[in-house]
Amino acid sequence: MRFCRRNDYSMRVFKVLKPGLFTTVQDKGRYGYLKYGVPISGAMDAFSLVTANLLVGNKPNDACLEITLIGPEMQALARVQIAITGGEASPKINGHSVPMWQTLDVREGDVVSFGRMANGCRAYLSVRGGIDVPLVLGSRATYVRGGFGGINGRQLKAEDIIESITVPLLGVGYLLPERLVPEYTGKSEIDVTMGPQDDLFTEKGIDTFLSNPYKVTLEADRMGYRLDGPAIEHKDRADIISDALLPGAIQVPKNGKPIVIMKDAQTTGGYAKIALVTTSDVSLLGQAKPGDIITFHKITLSQAHEKASEYYKKLCDLKEMLLKK
Repeated sequence: MRFCRRNDYSMRVFKVLKPGLFTTVQDKGRYGYLKYGVPISGAMDAFSLVTANLLVGNKPNDACLEITLIGPEMQALARVQIAITGGEASPKINGHSVPMWQTLDVREGDVVSFGRMANGCRAYLSVRGGIDVPLVLGSRATYVRGGFGGINGRQLKAEDIIESITVPLLGVGYLLPERLVPEYTGKSEIDVTMGPQDDLFTEKGIDTFLSNPYKVTLEADRMGYRLDGPAIEHKDRADIISDALLPGAIQVPKNGKPIVIMKDAQTTGGYAKIALVTTSDVSLLGQAKPGDIITFHKITLSQAHEKASEYYKKLCDLKEMLLKK
């Protein structure tokens, strides 16, 4: 694998005092290598990662820290600007609560810390200039199971040093309008398009899938979520000849309980797939945690395309709106 830094102008910005439950470096993902068995990885909630980057004037795909449920504690080694988005992580600077979804100034010696996630599952911390770790196959995203990307292919640990690219600080801070801040209630209605193997399920099975709530179980991580709820009935058997998997695919194994494929999943699988989650709702699912309730709503392929276009337009409009300030 090829490793390279973006440039030689990086600086030390944070020392990790406590790593949190599961904190990794992520960008939007590693594309173009599925045929070699390399997962996409990247942020579970791409909307929050992109927004965090825009709030500090970064490029949308710059690397951030993805924080899961319990955040880290870090001491600033230089003056930096950060933004924190995603789940309600109760961030603090020197013990004082600070707001999310806006640019924050951090001075050398300040300690940035987090409480337990109150709502949602993952938060994103961006640093002005972007977190600088080696590129692996065109991305800085951490794939822990493969042991590459991010910081030595692993989650953060105490004494790690976080570096960023040296760029001038912003002259003005940004604030995401409150109307655009997502709400994470623990209950999500997720839009799906049916297929590609929905013909392998009975009419009753499809009705069960679309008309019942499912709970996220403890078997939920960056690879996928096992859901609990009424069993979905197959016509014959659950197994198929293994074919491609992408984030958002919903497999149904023999027990009839769905599995939602997420960012670190394997690239092929042998269970029938009943449906595929729309692009924007994959980000929404990235904020689901064990115990959360999910219901599925069927839309057409053309509606899914329209929804995806609206999602990308929203991100483009957000970038233009912030940069005009």
